[in-house]
Parts: sequence; structure tokens; C-alpha cells
Amino acid sequence: MSYSSVFLRLGCLALALVPAAPFVAAQADIPVPKSVAPAKQYSAAVLSAGQSAFLQNCAFCHGKDTGGGESGPDLTRSKLVADDVDGSKIGPVIRNGQGIMPKFAVAESELAALVAFIHDQKRIAESQTGGRKGVETADLKTGDVAKGKAYFNGAGTCSKCHSVTGDLAGIAKKYAGLQLMQRTLYPRGAKVKLTVTPATGEAITGDRVFQDEFTVALKDPTGRFRSFSTSKVKIKVDAPAEAHVELLPKYSDDDLHDLMTYLLSLQ
Repeated sequence: MSYSSVFLRLGCLALALVPAAPFVAAQADIPVPKSVAPAKQYSAAVLSAGQSAFLQNCAFCHGKDTGGGESGPDLTRSKLVADDVDGSKIGPVIRNGQGIMPKFAVAESELAALVAFIHDQKRIAESQTGGRKGVETADLKTGDVAKGKAYFNGAGTCSKCHSVTGDLAGIAKKYAGLQLMQRTLYPRGAKVKLTVTPATGEAITGDRVFQDEFTVALKDPTGRFRSFSTSKVKIKVDAPAEAHVELLPKYSDDDLHDLMTYLLSLQ
């Protein structure tokens, strides 16, 4: 796996878990974490290699200059990056995994180029004033529309739940690039349908309101709230959004680039 592929996932999953990283960027009165070591000088060749990889993959979430976006934190203000020395913090996260991110085998030279670019962008950011920067939609249009359409209707299985003439009609007009990507990868707030069947009586279907190991509650089609003890009913869960989560470890770099480019063409 390429180092660019690794950081697409690292940037969107692991670094996003660093405490306060997304919030620091938006609050000017909170100091930016400083690096634990003096700024290091990198060769032009190494920075160029790192920049190419970052623009191709990581800019999806973190902007073309690592300044952050709506679905990815500002890496120049990330505590993990601030504490990192020559990949000491970033490297272990990649190789050992963290949270839902699996571990990856990455060559030292591959990791070094991207780490160098991120640290150099942090150095530049610390020498300037100003807040967090956004990411242009153009940064996301780096794939192939035809291939994205094929993935949507094929391997991605998107068309099983979505329609470009139905719920996704004009989707690119409703959401900016990063908003669209966030909804594609992490569809927060998606409704979950429950079908609850008591030991005696008919099954009841509705939107899930609450569920734990003891109690389940739903709102039925009439708007009535119903609550049940989980030990006394059978529960069937219909959560279409889980398909998005299941795709996370399956996406290739090209799949994601092509899919986003296709979705952004749905004007």
C-alpha cells in the first residue's frame, strides 16, 4: 500500500481523533501547539514528493496546504503533529493502528516524505498569522467521472440505496465538496428503522429513538413513542448507513477519488 493511501485514512480517522484538534483551529485565542523540536530543514526533492502525495490524497480532508477543512482537522495545529519528531508519533499510529484504523506496512522512505511536507507546512503556518483555511471543491475533483459512476453502480453498491434522479439529484448543489465527502464517509444523523415484535401481538416498526441492552424505544408512523424491555421482544434493526462504515476499509485511493468526482458532477 502506498504512503499516500495510508495517510488518506490516517488523516480522516486517526488525526481527527486527536483531542481538540478540530476546535483549536477555529479559536484564535487558543495557542497553536508548537513543535517539540526546532524546525528541520528538508531537501526540495523530499518536500516535492511529500507534497505530490498530499495533494493527491490527503487534500480531500485537510486542504491542499494542510490547513484543514470541514471534514479534516488543520494538521498545522494538530497536537500529534506538534509532538512528532521524524515520524515518532505519526509512524506508530500508522504501523500499529489506532481505534478503527487498521495497521499498515509503510516503507521508511515513503513515510518520511509525507511527514516532511506536513512539518514544513506547520513551520510555514507558525510564521504567519490568520486562522484555519478551507478546502476548495476543485481539490476534490481529481478522479474520473466515468469510473466513479461505474463504482457507484457496481462495486460500491451505492445504487442499492441511492438514486441520482432521486435522493441524490443535484446533490453537488446542496453540499460543498467537503460537506459532501463527510456525508459520504460518515453519514451522521441517518435514521435507523426498528421492527419490534412482542411475544404476543403484531410487530411494530418505526424510527429508533433509544436503544441499549435493557430498553428500546421508537416512534411509530403515527408519531407515537413506544418503549419496550429488550428481554421481552425481538428486535430487527435496519440501518442503511452502516453500509458506509463497512466501505471504509474497502475503499482504494482511486475508488474514493473517482466516486467524489462523480458525485460532484451531479449538478
